[in-house]
Amino acid sequence: MAMSDPLGDMITRIRNGQRASKSVVTVPASKLRSNVLEVLQREGYIRGFSWAEVRPGVAELTVELKYSDGEPVIREIDRVSKPGRRVYAGIKKLQPVYNGLGISILSTPRGVMSDSEARAANVGGEVLCRVF
Repeated sequence: MAMSDPLGDMITRIRNGQRASKSVVTVPASKLRSNVLEVLQREGYIRGFSWAEVRPGVAELTVELKYSDGEPVIREIDRVSKPGRRVYAGIKKLQPVYNGLGISILSTPRGVMSDSEARAANVGGEVLCRVF
């Protein structure tokens, strides 16, 4: 069966993995997913990720989750823009998450980036998810 929201699936797998205190979570690979994971790694929400080919034409991403004193670093991760309702934000309409303690991940014409990077580049785009 085809998946209607691949990014939402990855976010749910990360959320469930952290609730179950897993150290590693695997998700099917795609460019968008790896770009979002790159932003999460850059911002310090995950330890890292790796791309592995399971069989010819099928790859998966292995995400290393991060914990601090036994508590997950990602307290909250939510999908904002969904397939049924896309959410776009210009640079002036982009609000900080939890007064700047969290981040929003945006898909911009210059690539996938966090809200602080988007403000620095003065570019808006589709708000993919919020992380705290």
